[in-house]
Amino acid sequence: MSPAPIRAAFAQAFREAWAGGAGVLLPASFFAGAAMLVPFAVGSDSDQLAAIGGGVLWVALALASLVTMERLFQADLEDGALDLWVQADVPMSAIAAAKVAAHWLVSGLPLALLSPLLGLMLQMEPDRLPPAMLAYGIGGLAFFLWGAFGAALSATVRRGGLLIALIALPFYVPTAIFGAMSLQAEVPMPLIETLFLSAATLFSMAVAPFGIAAALRLATD
Repeated sequence: MSPAPIRAAFAQAFREAWAGGAGVLLPASFFAGAAMLVPFAVGSDSDQLAAIGGGVLWVALALASLVTMERLFQADLEDGALDLWVQADVPMSAIAAAKVAAHWLVSGLPLALLSPLLGLMLQMEPDRLPPAMLAYGIGGLAFFLWGAFGAALSATVRRGGLLIALIALPFYVPTAIFGAMSLQAEVPMPLIETLFLSAATLFSMAVAPFGIAAALRLATD
């Protein structure tokens, strides 16, 4: 088995994600905008914002991860690249994982790096910001994997953004719950909650690529 198709899929997805800057700017703008609207809706009380800030960022992160999913596999289906990936001498799940990894590096990792600044705006305690950034990075990877699963299932649907959200959001729930629990604990980075969050992400890494591969094979039939 040659790793060349996997590298090619990663490079193609990386270039497509950077094209026009939308891969970074669109989800980051959505993430920041959703977080900055909260003080206008609930008031500017510091204690109240500190209590809900971490959870608000989890919701914003989940929604921002869906913004660029619609074209993740649809473009490959339209230009015939998906047929080549299916016929390649490598598991389709490995190619799917490579494409999601490239997409997360361009669109997902910047969201985690942006979270400390938004956390400060929402009055989160400064000592909780680095652990929170790590938690958002871990959980964000799970969000992108399940979002990609929804994108693969709706690859043949024009303007399937709403369908992607309907498919992916139920899979987001465990990650969001464990992520919020890790921020609500008394210590900045609690062991048990962080392990549960990591387990949810590891489960998505083990299951989602195979689900994506099966969905893409169905799309090419």
